[in-house]
Amino acid sequence: MKVAVINEVSAKDKNKMIVQALEKCGAEVINAGMSQEGDTAELTYIHTGLMAAVLLNLGAADLAVGGCGTGQGFLLSAVQYPNVFCGLLCEPLDALLFGKINGGNCVSLALNKGFGWAGDINLEYIFEKLFLEGYGEGYPPERQASQKQSRAKLSGISQKAHKSMEEILAAIDRDILDTVFAHAPFVSAIKGEVKNKELQKFIVESYLQ
Repeated sequence: MKVAVINEVSAKDKNKMIVQALEKCGAEVINAGMSQEGDTAELTYIHTGLMAAVLLNLGAADLAVGGCGTGQGFLLSAVQYPNVFCGLLCEPLDALLFGKINGGNCVSLALNKGFGWAGDINLEYIFEKLFLEGYGEGYPPERQASQKQSRAKLSGISQKAHKSMEEILAAIDRDILDTVFAHAPFVSAIKGEVKNKELQKFIVESYLQ
């Protein structure tokens, strides 16, 4: 599974912990957000929510992992966009139920609030439970069929309720776009292997020339 890690400024010190926890679960990590290694521009959750949506809609990643101080800001930012199904995970049980029941493609973490001693171990346990076999199969077993129907309906609602990513990008404030498309790790992920070649072509030609 390809996982895009997209840290914003208030939690960039947690970037290494997140990457290490994901790698222990066998994930292929695309580190597209902020870290403590040479970042210049400050990415807020406004930027990282958009970045998660771009990478998911491109098919550059199967899952986006972000967050902020409380996790709420990134969650709200990410779910503004089509095809993004985000959950706030604060403990391993959240991860298990989100994975089994919701089968989403985006995770928001509380990376300052309550992130104390052994916070790195909690991260490892969260991802361990998130990636258990049977992702999206439903829980408990007798609710599986209904939950699969609900996920399919939600996907259809997302398509009807949102404009395309091309239309959204064309309408977003230029200062936001200038910041995200100047972030080298994010640009590298956009230019890499993706499933949605048409969206990739639009972004490269419109913003990366």
